[in-house]
Amino acid sequence: MAMTFDLSDIPAVDAADLAAAMRSLVESGRGLVLLNGATDADLDTARTVMQSRHHAEPQSALASFVRFRHLVEVFGARRLKDMLLDGGHALLAPAIAIAASQRLNGHRGFSPQRFLIALNEVRAANVVTLEKRPAPSTEEAARLAA
Repeated sequence: MAMTFDLSDIPAVDAADLAAAMRSLVESGRGLVLLNGATDADLDTARTVMQSRHHAEPQSALASFVRFRHLVEVFGARRLKDMLLDGGHALLAPAIAIAASQRLNGHRGFSPQRFLIALNEVRAANVVTLEKRPAPSTEEAARLAA
């Protein structure tokens, strides 16, 4: 069976695939891959996770792996790395969701500026959501403080 894969437009994948690869790296003690870059061992771990999740669909596994590799690469951009350091773990899920669906050219990778804009939009939406949350009552505030 011949596989055709167009690297100029990598298909969108399920964010759970990218999250599973990231979870596997965190569990093996290599969770700083977005800040430090990926080693060959990190990429092998991610590839193994993708292949185990998509053993019957090699094209889906390849698309997930390429998206994960470029997710790691896009965080080499200074502004994205600074944003990750400021936002912490709260940015991992939105970053993975963006990487799973944003347009990706396999030769050039994600556009760091577009990725940054998308993450800023998610952060702004979360801030607005938190600001709209009603203030706790005095009894609830006392209970939370105790």
